[in-house]
Amino acid sequence: MVLAGAGIGAILVSGSARAQQAATAIALEQVNVEATATRQSPTGPIDGYVARQTLTGSKTDTPILEVPQSISVVTRDQMDARAVQNVGQALDYSAGVLGQPFGTDPRFDAPIIRGFSAANSQYLNGLKLMRDAGAVSIEPYGLERVDVLRGPASVLYGQGNPGGLINMISKRPVWDPLGEVQAQAGTFGRYSGAFDLGGAFAPGADVAYRFTGLVRQGGTQTDQVDDDRYFFAPAITWKPSDDTSFTILANVQYDQSGTPVGLPAAYTVGPPAENLLSRNLFLGDPSFDSSDRTLASIGYEFEHRFNDAWQVRQNARYLKLDWDYRSLYFSGLSTTDPAIGQRGTSVNGEDQNTITIDTQIQGDVSTGPISHTLLLGFDYRHFSQSNTTEFGSAPPINIFFPVYNMSILNTPTYVSLVDGVLSQAGLYAQDQMKLGNWMLTVGLRQDWATTDSTTLTSFGNTVQNQDDEALTGRVGLTYLFDNGVAPYVSYSTSFEPVIGNMPTALGGAPFQPSKGEQYELGVKYQPVGWNGFFTAALYDLKQTNVLSSELIGGISYQTQTGEVQVKGVELSATTSLADGLNLIANYTYMNAEITQGLNAGNRPANVPQNMANLWFDYTVPSGQFAGFGGGGGVRYVGDRYALDDNSILLAADTLFDAAIHYERGPFKAQLNVNNIFDETYVASCGFFGCYYGDGRTVVATVTYKW
Repeated sequence: MVLAGAGIGAILVSGSARAQQAATAIALEQVNVEATATRQSPTGPIDGYVARQTLTGSKTDTPILEVPQSISVVTRDQMDARAVQNVGQALDYSAGVLGQPFGTDPRFDAPIIRGFSAANSQYLNGLKLMRDAGAVSIEPYGLERVDVLRGPASVLYGQGNPGGLINMISKRPVWDPLGEVQAQAGTFGRYSGAFDLGGAFAPGADVAYRFTGLVRQGGTQTDQVDDDRYFFAPAITWKPSDDTSFTILANVQYDQSGTPVGLPAAYTVGPPAENLLSRNLFLGDPSFDSSDRTLASIGYEFEHRFNDAWQVRQNARYLKLDWDYRSLYFSGLSTTDPAIGQRGTSVNGEDQNTITIDTQIQGDVSTGPISHTLLLGFDYRHFSQSNTTEFGSAPPINIFFPVYNMSILNTPTYVSLVDGVLSQAGLYAQDQMKLGNWMLTVGLRQDWATTDSTTLTSFGNTVQNQDDEALTGRVGLTYLFDNGVAPYVSYSTSFEPVIGNMPTALGGAPFQPSKGEQYELGVKYQPVGWNGFFTAALYDLKQTNVLSSELIGGISYQTQTGEVQVKGVELSATTSLADGLNLIANYTYMNAEITQGLNAGNRPANVPQNMANLWFDYTVPSGQFAGFGGGGGVRYVGDRYALDDNSILLAADTLFDAAIHYERGPFKAQLNVNNIFDETYVASCGFFGCYYGDGRTVVATVTYKW
């Protein structure tokens, strides 16, 4: 067994809750009670919105203040306050992130970070979610927090785009008793029930558990597009001593999520407002469309501390995706009747398996006046897939008077069968050095990536046997002032293997990995004496070896002449104050340009120049109105082009959100309204039509805790 053979390392999730409780009990009698009591876990619950520790930024338990790169965290409390329904929505109030760039699609979350798609840069508990077309939607109720690391991160995580990555942290076993049941009801006939239970199996036991589950039945703003889900995530931690722990994390998620169908740009973007098509218009057919998806995984986190200086840890996971779906897609308007939409059929089957393992050795040592946190690691992932794709023809539909339940035969005109294996092995080293108030972080990584894939299609067959390797790194210098101010400067790189679907102009030689590099200058501020975190970052980010299409002799070829550069500014503020006030404010500026290749001089698709958001939530802490509270927010996304050719300009949108809640004893009732004024806006357009963003949505939540 791969996992068993590789299980020599150990991840000890540092600090059991029982040990923390003991430490806290002692600390209450000491002068330094505040520092000990407020120590955060980088994976555990956080009281409020302000996270101070991270594993994502350095793979060590490090204060965010000390990581020379931009990091933001969406905590469980923030997700609950906004009643988020998906991970993209959770990221709507984050700097540098366009959380839902493609509108409502219950199948996927595909945020854009610093101008680059993060569809394939999503991680669960530090291990990458592998899928060619982007990671599937992950249930947010099963998450403790969502970390966003902005900028290249290959030095720790291997292949990925230069914009950054999203690391979702699952809920984990707790030692204190935990109980929660929750019911939600919302627009579009959306109903859900959930539970979250945890604690030690018995008083004084060295085994703790966490069982989290959810059932949801409901639709979306598009008619006939459902978003049904069954989710269950058991977790168990065994901690035989303060130096050793072993946690098993598992989950199974079954979805029946419909497929939105694009609408013609001529009736959504270009014409006067009175000609806009309804947001609930469905151009598919309920008699044909179907989707059954199961995402299941089981893994472990093991950690052992040998002494005060050295520890070893290991994360491992096996993940399986089984997905069968079929849908219709919009292919264009009729050339003879502009009221008729042409359609095609898409039938897909995916059987994918991923084994991932990450082993680390950490040493906390000193050389004279310099203290070091040394990290040496080796990770490996093996991704296999067997996918079937069929495209065919379908009857046209009247866009203004649609008729459903037509007779649709699945007679494919194009078939693709893909069997392939993608594997990557990476060896990395990092040193976080401290000398007085100075901190220098240096890291290097060597990766070896292999693609072995066979594609059989109606138009011919392709065999890809490709080996890539890359050396990536990061260096960052931080100065930690005693008042909580920490200016920093850093340089980081990334790589991502490129797989083309057409020969290159030079005779079909393998594509070289796309490469990214970033220079970042910033300052972080963690106030002394109150709970807040403030950041400002200035960056210059570039990706080279980007695929670009060129016409040579009347034939379209893919070449690697493309380059994209994004220069940006990010400002962020997060506070959670003792008087019941939580506040988030972000501003993002991105000057993005395709600097080489086809469409050089244009702005990349779906990258706005300006974004800003503000959210606050206040709960009355005492008095006769204690427990009452409410909040509100505003989200602004500037205008952006739908395609790299900049042929379609999407207008800016400003959306307002609100919440009201009341908590008394173990009960809490809450009402959230997003896009209060029901603004109609187009989130994206592509070759298969345009897609609306969410209109007004209402979610009512009742929670009972014990």
